[in-house]
Amino acid sequence: MPETAVKHLSRAWTVNDPLVSVSDLKVWFPVASGMMQRTVGHVHAVDGVDLDIKAGETLGLVGESGCGKSTLGRTVIRLIEPTAGTVKFKGEDITHVRRGHLRALRREMAMIFQDPYASLDPRQTVGDIIGEPIDVHGLAKGKERQERIRELLRVVGMNPRYADRYPHEFSGGQRQRIGIARALAVEPTLIICDEPISALDVSIQAQIINLLENLQSKFKLTYLFIAHDLSVVKHISNRIAVMYLGKIMEIAPGGQLYKRPRHPYTGSLLSAIPIPDPKIELRRERMILQGDVASPVSPPSGCRFRTRCPRAREHCAEEVPPLEAFGDEHKAACFYPLD
Repeated sequence: MPETAVKHLSRAWTVNDPLVSVSDLKVWFPVASGMMQRTVGHVHAVDGVDLDIKAGETLGLVGESGCGKSTLGRTVIRLIEPTAGTVKFKGEDITHVRRGHLRALRREMAMIFQDPYASLDPRQTVGDIIGEPIDVHGLAKGKERQERIRELLRVVGMNPRYADRYPHEFSGGQRQRIGIARALAVEPTLIICDEPISALDVSIQAQIINLLENLQSKFKLTYLFIAHDLSVVKHISNRIAVMYLGKIMEIAPGGQLYKRPRHPYTGSLLSAIPIPDPKIELRRERMILQGDVASPVSPPSGCRFRTRCPRAREHCAEEVPPLEAFGDEHKAACFYPLD
């Protein structure tokens, strides 16, 4: 596919700068009550996140369900309006850009959704599904459009003749390949992968991950790969950020995070990953969390994780721990980190 450029983006940006830079980002959803639907509180889905995504890398974003991962990803791509904070793309603040400007930005951004069944319109053919973003951005018409759709199907490992079929004729893995082809149709720089393999069989998960890695190498893509399982992101991510109740708990290169986690929450997630050796699995010590995740409507004071943390002390309830450095690109928000 030919290379494209978006002219409105800041010329001061270089590939050595972060492709995406998120600063103190907050996304609060109002909670209404009564006949008048009066706002009585807010769901703190994302609450003060600082995050950079480098050009060409895969940043894994993991955490339990409801921690705000998908909301963060959708806010980065501007599908959700932020409550506060800033989102920069290629050095330009896109937090509150106007609709016309945002439409041009969508040439640079795309998304792969979690559910390959719900994300495809059952009334459209595969060709129409993939061709829709091509039509919206006026990238090709007629025979050129048809050839582009067929080429995208080839790229994701599907027969070009499938363009005339409907989504219900395909398996879950094939549908997700169609979703990936649709994301590639606008020749994006950044792709938000919102748990793209969680609804698939284990054998198919490996195929989709391998496909995403091959596409990244071929088209110089940048991924924000969202998942709830640390074992899933291990093989695809350059760096991994761990999220809990709207905040980043730890971020580090993949190798460092798995070998020496510093935040107790990361340690508990890693201890839940089974080891394929019964002798080692029997001897190792598990870190089992107590209690349930606190409500995002009224999150705990201080450290969000303190109500379930085995290392928590009184100080943890009084002050929010900042992300502090524990080595090269390794940061954790904990007053009493793991040794």
